[in-house]
Amino acid sequence: MTDLVKAEKLSAGYNNKAIWHDATFSIEPGEFVGLLGANGAGKTTLFRLLLGLEKPLSGNLEILGEAPKRGNPKISYIPQRRIIDSETRIQALEYVRLGTFGNKWGFAFGATAHHERKAAIDILKLVDATDLAYRPLSELSGGEQQRIFLAQALVGKPDLLLLDEPLANLDIRREVQLVSIINRIARAEKLSVILIAHDINPLLPVVDRIIYIANGKVAAGKPSEIVTNQKLSELYDAPIEVLRDSRGRLAVLGTEEAIHHE
Repeated sequence: MTDLVKAEKLSAGYNNKAIWHDATFSIEPGEFVGLLGANGAGKTTLFRLLLGLEKPLSGNLEILGEAPKRGNPKISYIPQRRIIDSETRIQALEYVRLGTFGNKWGFAFGATAHHERKAAIDILKLVDATDLAYRPLSELSGGEQQRIFLAQALVGKPDLLLLDEPLANLDIRREVQLVSIINRIARAEKLSVILIAHDINPLLPVVDRIIYIANGKVAAGKPSEIVTNQKLSELYDAPIEVLRDSRGRLAVLGTEEAIHHE
């Protein structure tokens, strides 16, 4: 199987100063990957490399055998924050439709209108959001908005979906719900997903691979290989302890940075 993403001895940073270095990993089509690390570790920098917005300091990065490029239609990206003005009255269905048909705006008629509505409704159904179709985006909860953002990101049928902290500010129930939806879609559509998160626990039951960035170093592998006392202690150059409670949830203890992943 051809790797969708392949990184070899990849280093990233700004003004010739590395944030992290010597990252080697691959992502296969259809894999669900969790991207972890403390604030400022360089997680979003990896996204910027994949999106072609930054160049590596050294090493090699390929997407389907090609160098990353801006505006790659094979990649969809949902940023960490999207500000929705409380006065914005655009309905969820129209918001998704705009993602499907570029910058077209206004009313469509006849067969075109029918086709556009059906395409948008089909995507909303995929993310369990058909009940939100005719509600203004500004009136939706954070979890509901995330499902609409996800729907818009999927309309172009990408090969790779980048999600920058979509679980931020969601309660545990909605975290689990959103991760479940993303996982179901990834499996059904053979879509590769990289999701940035601070808490590994909602991801543990579903992710195939973890990329963990800490202390200028990058480790990648199965969760059972990466989230261990030995591996995280190597990354942080400090004693780290991974604890598991009676419900199977993990806590990472040992440094202030690691507390973000409890």
